[in-house]
Amino acid sequence: MTSELTPISSTPVYRDAALPVERRVEDLLDRMTIDEKLAQLGSAWVFQFLTGDDLADGRVREMCPFGIGQVTRIAGASGYRAHEAAHVANQIQRQLMEETRLGIPAIVHEEICSGLMGRDSTVFPQAIGVASSFEPELNRAIADSIRDQMRHMGSHQGLSPVLDVARDPRWGRTEETYGEDPYLVARMGGAFIQGLQGVDLKDGVVATAKHFVGYGASEGGMNWAPAHVADRELREVYLHPFEAAVRHYGVHSVMNAYNELDGVPGAANRELLNGRVRMEWGFAGTIVSDYFSIAQLHSYHGIARDKRDAAALALTAGIDVELPSTDAFGHPLLDALHGGRVDIELIDDAVRRTLWQKFALGLFEDPYVDEGAAPSHVDTGAQHRLALDVARKSMVLLRNDGVLPLTSPPGKVAVIGPNADAARHLYGDYAYPAHVESLREAHAGNNVFHIPIPTDFELSEPEVETPSLLEALRSRLGESVRYARGCGVNDADRSGFPEAAALAAWADVVVLVVGDRAGSTDSCTSGEGRDRSSLDLPGVQEELARLVLGTGTPVVTVLVVGRPCGSVALHERSAAVLLAWLPGQAGAQAIVDTLDGTFNPGGKLPITFPRSAGQLPVYYGHKVSGGRSQWMGDYVDGPASPLYPFGHGLSYSTIRVFDARVEPPNDSIDGVGVVTASVANEGSVAGDEVVQVYVANRGTGVTRPVLELKAFARVSVEPGSSRSVRFEIPLGQLGYYDVGGQYVIAPGIVEFMVGSSSANLQSAGRVMVEYDGPIDKRFDGTVSVV
Repeated sequence: MTSELTPISSTPVYRDAALPVERRVEDLLDRMTIDEKLAQLGSAWVFQFLTGDDLADGRVREMCPFGIGQVTRIAGASGYRAHEAAHVANQIQRQLMEETRLGIPAIVHEEICSGLMGRDSTVFPQAIGVASSFEPELNRAIADSIRDQMRHMGSHQGLSPVLDVARDPRWGRTEETYGEDPYLVARMGGAFIQGLQGVDLKDGVVATAKHFVGYGASEGGMNWAPAHVADRELREVYLHPFEAAVRHYGVHSVMNAYNELDGVPGAANRELLNGRVRMEWGFAGTIVSDYFSIAQLHSYHGIARDKRDAAALALTAGIDVELPSTDAFGHPLLDALHGGRVDIELIDDAVRRTLWQKFALGLFEDPYVDEGAAPSHVDTGAQHRLALDVARKSMVLLRNDGVLPLTSPPGKVAVIGPNADAARHLYGDYAYPAHVESLREAHAGNNVFHIPIPTDFELSEPEVETPSLLEALRSRLGESVRYARGCGVNDADRSGFPEAAALAAWADVVVLVVGDRAGSTDSCTSGEGRDRSSLDLPGVQEELARLVLGTGTPVVTVLVVGRPCGSVALHERSAAVLLAWLPGQAGAQAIVDTLDGTFNPGGKLPITFPRSAGQLPVYYGHKVSGGRSQWMGDYVDGPASPLYPFGHGLSYSTIRVFDARVEPPNDSIDGVGVVTASVANEGSVAGDEVVQVYVANRGTGVTRPVLELKAFARVSVEPGSSRSVRFEIPLGQLGYYDVGGQYVIAPGIVEFMVGSSSANLQSAGRVMVEYDGPIDKRFDGTVSVV
């Protein structure tokens, strides 16, 4: 009888790589106890496994006897070199694979806002600068580079891209965004998703679209504050990049936001997370919590009675994994299950999605990395060249009366300002040197999150080995450069003013380098939790600027900033203004290359530049009844127009966009409108122009923005030559949400406009759209340049 039984394979089904992932997931899920299931919904900081700098023997088994869903920031929350991070990742995976019953590997996640946030990794420009390039392929290349670094260091999920639409630069996290326009944000974020996830997730890294949703529309520009957004605006502006990420770009993870919408915090918003993301958009990936946001439903927002209640609300809303460490999804969630607050089916669904991701990443077959190979994939020459290329293309020349580019030799050059001799200030808030400062404060107990860093955990001093702008200028211009700091970024010390004024009076030209220090500590002026009520420069920098400008010497102002800032007087009295944003480790060379004409600037503003905080919100895509078009026009005490419009940016060439034309889409649902234009360089040096296509809809039944960006292309043109650009814009990209909330197109007039900014446009023609009714939403068309 025994001989007739089917032999039992010694290899469990879930271990068989030849079987479909779905079957493997179900087999593994059937084998799991409730403790093992809950373990997959939690996480742990890397330092929770360490003693000093080393992984303690048996610590993973001790802390995670049932496994763990994710490990938080092996590279970003430590001082590890690349090979050391790979070694610790291997040790953690080995203990999970060999010392837990089911041998389930962990996903290691990292922060990647401006590159992999690790000690050895290349620091790229912050996202707002990348967006200024108006070249999504650059963002894809950045993400592709990050993917290569992460996989070789043993990590698998990156907490980017940031898809928040930012229309209030008082908000400190503006620097992490791609700006104010939903189409631009979707294009830049989508390219990042494609580069990070790759063609096959077995070689890719899970991208995480964040922060869902309306996080950048906060009350008063304050971090975590409520967003007051009507449903149509929510759909068309703030949800749009996330919808594109899910439906068009195939993102594998979404992260909730800290803020609330209409009384419901993001971590508990079942209507949006389960209803909109999963049911309406068909999202099958994981939804991970922003750090500590589940427990905050109780401790901060006060909508939950305790952590058990918070866990039930979050799980029911659709959150699968708690980051950065297990708290509410530990014993509180188990208590909620036993108390009937949640069903086991909800837990099983969350575990399924988590396991599917681990199988898709290939972790069960290949959980380890080659530790010796890791250094050769981090901070490489190719990454340095990419960082420089992006930094150059992120430069936005806001103003120039002819003083730039600097002549050679430029005469006596005075370099003044607190950001001139501080390479650290070229970095964004989630770059490793900036973020280690936050962790060191947390280690000392000075952190709102009370991160449980062990007392024996060692954090290295942050290293900034790249040159400052002053060093780069001296290297390029030699002995003609003299320097005075003048003041600090954010203090009231004016003792350096006399030296700065004397130096400015001596010089033939002043390079005034002012702006922000990005990060999350009290000394920082931009970044997470560093919101500002004024858009003037921090500290006494405005006073320093007035002093220098008053000497009569031509002043080139370089803004190293995380958001639009600087008084109107600073801009209007400067001979030239170069907006460098937070350009990363190649920023100094990129700025110098732009100042002396080695590189011709071609970046454009991805966010409108206000005159003052009193104008906010100010953005190009306002409604016809908005403050910039009402019958009196301006404010009583000043213009309603911005200082610089969205899409603005100058060049050292004279580049003209002309002969714009539109061929209307046909009446079918698959109709495509074709817009063509010519671009000519009438100057003496090669340069770039970002050709921008906008539409204005009329006769729609609901009010529409006065302009909507629908396509763009960055075009390089040699002097004395011209090129042609062709945009194909599908009819489904021109729709809108009607009074019933349905995405439709109704018969009406659509005007197409083409130009070099939202305020410098020519009409390509008006077309009558005849199609009437619901239409499938489209997120992008095609572009060709000849």
